[in-house]
Amino acid sequence: MGIGLSEDHEALRESVRGWADRNIPAGVARAGDGERPAFWPGLAEQGLLGLHLPEEYGGSGYGLLETAVAVEALAERVAPGPYVPTVLASAAIQASDGKARAELLPGLAEGTLTGAVALTGSIRGARDEGVLTITGVAEPVLGGALADVLVLPVSTDQGEEWVAIDAAQASVEALPSLDLTRSVAKVSVDGVVVPAERVLDRLEGPDVLNLAAILLGADAVGVASWAVTAAADYAKVRVQFGRPIGQFQGIKHKLSRMLVALEQARATVWDATRASGDELAYAAAIAGVVAPDAAVQCTKDAIQTFGGIGYTFEHDVHLYYRRALTLRALLGASAEWAESVAGLALGGVTREMILDLPEEAEPLRAEIRAELAEIAALSDDKERKRALAAAGFVMPHLSRPWGRGAGPLEQVIIHQEIRAAKIKMPQMIIGAWVVPSIATYGTPEQQERFLPKTLSGEMIWCQLFSEPGAGSDLASLQMKAEKVEGGWSLTGQKIWTSVAHVAEWGICIARSSSEGSKHDGITYFLVDMKAPGVTVRPLTEMTGENLFNEVFFDGVFVPDDLVVGEVDQGWKVARNTLSNERVSLSSNSGGTGSSVPDLLGLVSRLGRELGPVERVELAEVICEGHSINALSLRVTLKQLAGAEPGADASVRKLLSTSHAQHVAESAVTLLGSAAVTAADWKLGDAGYWNRAVLATRAMTIYGGTTEVQLNIIAERMLGLPRD
Repeated sequence: MGIGLSEDHEALRESVRGWADRNIPAGVARAGDGERPAFWPGLAEQGLLGLHLPEEYGGSGYGLLETAVAVEALAERVAPGPYVPTVLASAAIQASDGKARAELLPGLAEGTLTGAVALTGSIRGARDEGVLTITGVAEPVLGGALADVLVLPVSTDQGEEWVAIDAAQASVEALPSLDLTRSVAKVSVDGVVVPAERVLDRLEGPDVLNLAAILLGADAVGVASWAVTAAADYAKVRVQFGRPIGQFQGIKHKLSRMLVALEQARATVWDATRASGDELAYAAAIAGVVAPDAAVQCTKDAIQTFGGIGYTFEHDVHLYYRRALTLRALLGASAEWAESVAGLALGGVTREMILDLPEEAEPLRAEIRAELAEIAALSDDKERKRALAAAGFVMPHLSRPWGRGAGPLEQVIIHQEIRAAKIKMPQMIIGAWVVPSIATYGTPEQQERFLPKTLSGEMIWCQLFSEPGAGSDLASLQMKAEKVEGGWSLTGQKIWTSVAHVAEWGICIARSSSEGSKHDGITYFLVDMKAPGVTVRPLTEMTGENLFNEVFFDGVFVPDDLVVGEVDQGWKVARNTLSNERVSLSSNSGGTGSSVPDLLGLVSRLGRELGPVERVELAEVICEGHSINALSLRVTLKQLAGAEPGADASVRKLLSTSHAQHVAESAVTLLGSAAVTAADWKLGDAGYWNRAVLATRAMTIYGGTTEVQLNIIAERMLGLPRD
C-alpha cells in the first residue's frame, strides 16, 4: 500500500500504475525530457493533472493527498516529463489569492499548459506607479524548459513576493541535468512587466516550500518504493555461493532497512498532506528531512544489492538514483529542513496525531462513556480495577468475558474515553502478554483461575522463555520437562527473566520431547514461582538495578492441569505470547521516560542556545518520533478500514525499540561534561539521562533483538527466502 490508505486511494494508485504500465513502456524514461512526452494528453484525460484543484477550475475537487498518490505511482515508473513541475505550479497558484487562479488553473488542469516553480532565485522587483517590473535569474528550475507558466520568487521592498509569468516573457536555458528523465533550466528575466493579476497575492515562500516538500517528497517515496521492490525481487533469484543472495543476513538486513526508510518517508509525506497552519510547516519540514534522504538511501542500497549490473548504464537503477539525488538537491540539504524542524519544535510547535472518527461512532461512545463513568465513581482503587477487568475494558479486543470482542473502532473509542476520564488502568506488566495466550489456548478452569486477577493487576507474572543458550532462538531451548505421575518435572535454567523475584506465577516453555523438528516437542506450562525447587537469583544490570533474574529449576513439579494447549505443541502458544510481547514493547519506552517531550524539556532547562550541529541532531530524533506516531496512526486507520496493517506495523515495532535509545543518547550529548554524573535518576537531569542511556540498551535485545526483527521484516514483508 502506498501513501494513501483508503480503498479509494488504493484504487487510484492501482489505476495510475496500470495506466503507466500501458503508456510509459520501458525505455521511454531514457528518451529524456526535450519535449512533452507522448503520454502527456493521457495524464489530462485521466484527470491526474487536476486532482488537487477545485472543480470550478477544471479539477477533480480532491486534495493534495490524492495528487501525492498519483505522483508516487508515476515515480515508480520514473516517469519523464513535466507532470510533477506542473502540479506543483498549479498547487502554488491555487494557494494564492487572485485572478491568476481563474486564468491559469483550467489550462494546467486540462494539460494545455505546463508549469514550473523556481524554489530558489535572485530576481529583484521594483514598482513604479503600482506596476511590478522584475529582473534577475532563477536556477535550477525543474521542468523549466518545458513550462508555459513560470512561478517565480521576487524580492521587493515589501519583502518576497511570488509571480506567475508566461515562459515566453523569459529567457529559458536548459541546463545539463543529473536526472536523465527530467530537465532543469536557468530562467532569466530582464525588465519583465508583471500584470497585477499575475502577482500571486498571499502566497509566501514557506507555502511554496511546504508544497514542494510534499509533492517532491511523494516523488521521492515513489523512487524509494521502486528501489525496495526491485532489489528484493532481484535478491530472491540472484544466486551466489549456491543459494539466493536474499538468504544472506547482510542482504536481508540491508533490504529491511530500506523498507523501514521507505515506510517512514511514506508516513511523513502522508501526514504532511493532512496538516494545516503551523502544524503544516512542522509536518512538511519533517517530510523534507525524511523523504529525500530515504530515496537516496534506498537507491544507493539497491545499486549495492544489484552489484556489478547495477552499476551499468543499461540497468535502470541509476535513473532512480539520479532522480533521488536531484530531488534532494532541489529541496535543499536535509540539514536545512532539520533546522526548520528544530526551530519549530523549540518554539512549541508539535503535532498530535488526532484520529477523526465517523459520526456513527457517537452512540457507541455515549454508551462507553456512561459505563466508564460508573466505574470511575467507585471509591476503592482495587474495586475500580476489578470492575474495568470484569467489563472487558483492560484488553477489549479479546472475546468476552475477558474482553469485549471489540473491533478497531470500539477499541479506539475506549482508549480515548479512558484517557478523557483520567482513569488509571491496571498495570499488568508481563501479564499483558500472558492473558491472550491463556484466553486463546487455556482451559476454562485455567481461564477462570488466572485471568480475572491478571486483568485487574492483582497477579504478577514473569516469562520463563530465554535460556543461556537460547535467547532469540527460543526453539533451541534445553530445559527438560519429564512426565511424572500427575504432572511434569521441570529441570534447567532460565535467564533474563524480568520481575521473577516478585512474580507469583510464570509462563514457562520446556522441551518435553526430542522427536521431530526443534519447534516440536515444546510444552507451555504455568509455574508457581513459590513451588519447591524454584530458585530465583537476581542479575545486576548495567544500571546497578535488579529487574532481570536467572531462575533455576530443580525437579519442579507442575501438575497436568497447568499445561496450556497441547503437550509438545507449546511453540504455537509461545508464538502467541511473543507476538503480544512485541506489540507491547513497540508502544512504550520501557519505563525510561525517554521521549521527545522529555528531551525538549531538558533543552528548555539547559539555559543556553543549541549549536547548529546540536539542532540537527535534535531534529533527527524529533523526525524519528514523528514518523513512529504517523506509522501508529496509519496502522490504526488501516485496522478501522478492515485491512491488515502490513509493513507499517512491522516498521513501527522496529523503530520503537530503538527510539528511546536515540532520545537518551541525544540528551546525554546535549549535557556535555555534566554527563559524568552517576546514573541515578535522583541526581537531576544528568543522573536521570545517564540512567536512561544505560537502561535503554536493553530495548533492542529483549522482546526479539533488532537483528531478529530485521529478519522477520525481510522474510514476512519482502518475501525473502528463509536461511
